[in-house]
Amino acid sequence: LAIIGESGSGKTTLRRDLLDRVSRESLQIVAIQPRVIDKGRLTAGLICEAIIRDLSQQKPRQSLEGKARQVEDILIGSSRSGNAHVLLIEEAHDISVATLKYLKRFWELEDGFRKLLAIILVGQPELKGMLDERMNYEAREVIRRCEIAELRPLNGNLEEYLALKFKRIGKRLTDVFAKDAYDAIRTRLTLRRRGSDGVESMLYPLVVNNLVVKAMNLCAETRAAEKVDAEIIKGI
Repeated sequence: LAIIGESGSGKTTLRRDLLDRVSRESLQIVAIQPRVIDKGRLTAGLICEAIIRDLSQQKPRQSLEGKARQVEDILIGSSRSGNAHVLLIEEAHDISVATLKYLKRFWELEDGFRKLLAIILVGQPELKGMLDERMNYEAREVIRRCEIAELRPLNGNLEEYLALKFKRIGKRLTDVFAKDAYDAIRTRLTLRRRGSDGVESMLYPLVVNNLVVKAMNLCAETRAAEKVDAEIIKGI
């Protein structure tokens, strides 16, 4: 599974929610997260080391062949103890095509008919290009098996999103924002592409949050209106 979204679209929040749910519901799922900061340097060997370190107290063997056998033995033992496993790679848009190809080898690990390792890639829109068979035909074995889930802009759900955020602090959205503010926010966060008639929505949670904070601060500082309205949004 590849989860793809712009910066600020909620990918990290989704990952946190997933891991929190696993813990909260005491699910027997072990998330394996390679800690290499530069994902461009992530290799099959480093993925093996991450699996070994996250699932056991064993020291990774020196050769890739040794690590691969070690990984398979550890995963089988953990699976037979009732655990499921997921390899979770963030900033996956930075991984190399070679590493992308190797992921099929990890995905194929199994004990009888039972798969031993699920794989979730989390990345920015560049990841979608990587998973385009026309661009990376040599990685087609992975690409054809990968389901893509895109995190879309809020757009028509803007009011619902903001209402939920305010509800969490015991405040009604209508007490703070005037009706004409929402369309003003949409207009402000819709960008026109240079040299074309196309537009791009930037109504992602982080961007909306930043704009809303600025709008409330401006409204409080200038006292130009009792609520955040379209004019306040335009004045940011």
